Amino acid sequence: MIPLVDLKTEYKVLKDEINQVIGEVLESGSFILGSKGNKLEEEISNYIGVAHGLGVANGTDALLLSLEALNIGYGDEVITTPFTFFATAEVIARVGATPVFVDIDPLTFNMSPALIEHAITERTKAIIVVHLFGQSADMDAIMEISRKHNLRVIEDACQSIGAAFQGKKVGSFGDVGCFSFFPSKNLGAYGDAGMIVTNDSELDCKIKSLRNHGSCQRYVHTHIGLNSRLDEIQAAILCIKLKRLDKWNERRRELAAKYTRRLTGIVDVPIVAADREHVFHQYCIRTIQREELAQFLQQKQIASGIYYPIPLHLQQAFDQLGYKNGDFPISESTAQNILALPINPMMTDKQQEQIISAIVEFFGDKA
Repeated sequence: MIPLVDLKTEYKVLKDEINQVIGEVLESGSFILGSKGNKLEEEISNYIGVAHGLGVANGTDALLLSLEALNIGYGDEVITTPFTFFATAEVIARVGATPVFVDIDPLTFNMSPALIEHAITERTKAIIVVHLFGQSADMDAIMEISRKHNLRVIEDACQSIGAAFQGKKVGSFGDVGCFSFFPSKNLGAYGDAGMIVTNDSELDCKIKSLRNHGSCQRYVHTHIGLNSRLDEIQAAILCIKLKRLDKWNERRRELAAKYTRRLTGIVDVPIVAADREHVFHQYCIRTIQREELAQFLQQKQIASGIYYPIPLHLQQAFDQLGYKNGDFPISESTAQNILALPINPMMTDKQQEQIISAIVEFFGDKA
């Protein structure tokens, strides 16, 4: 089976280094909020181009803590996209605020800036912008809207570490940037892990407290926080992988370019905006024959995935918001015909050729 993500091969490539740093952590006796975590925070913040990095337990907590640090809660509204992973809107509801959705751009799958202002009310406090599948949203337009209406901006860059807009890394535009290091991400841990980045020293200080039970001094609690600390083993592993991130992202772009060359005219291929550097966390095609193609690929021992089959406004958990089918037609139609193909830096040219050949065969048979 050709997998979507090949973590076994990746581990074999890094095995000696990974085992060494895990051993170092075990020997140190320091497992949470130690030197490895401090090193990762410094290296990630330098890589993104911001002043502060804060390791947390996962990408969802990164979003949640950001909302709490920005004092967003009951009675507030936060604008975001309905075409993303559930966590993006889940955290808005978790702090007591209301998610307000706007539809996506049909080419990039990211939130359409042209629709944002229509969704702003007197209760709107922030925008959570998602850089989906590894491509930046239109940050010029979104930041202009945020300044005009005095809105906070949280960047959900959980799928897009290393991606850039006009040469500037995602995560460095808004008040905070949030990253996930879930194992399948472009920079993945061997368990859950995440990070928040910011240029705001006050937010940095507050989030440090919130991630540790609202405490910066042992047994002194100034806020109601939670336990969301990045452990040392994951930080050590991520430091090893970070050194390869740019090289791995470049390999993803090479694979994506070949897919696009060979599949254009057969399926709808991803569009990369001219001012953006895509890191292809996912390579998603669109076809009205998605289910049949996925089944055919499965028979050929090729994995595929659907991201995302149900837009967030149609999820049962958000029934109380009153959205219905037809409210966000581009998100809904995309959810019905999108399919992710295997793409990861460990994939061989031979494997990719098998995938392309299988897709060409499927549609050739249908001609």
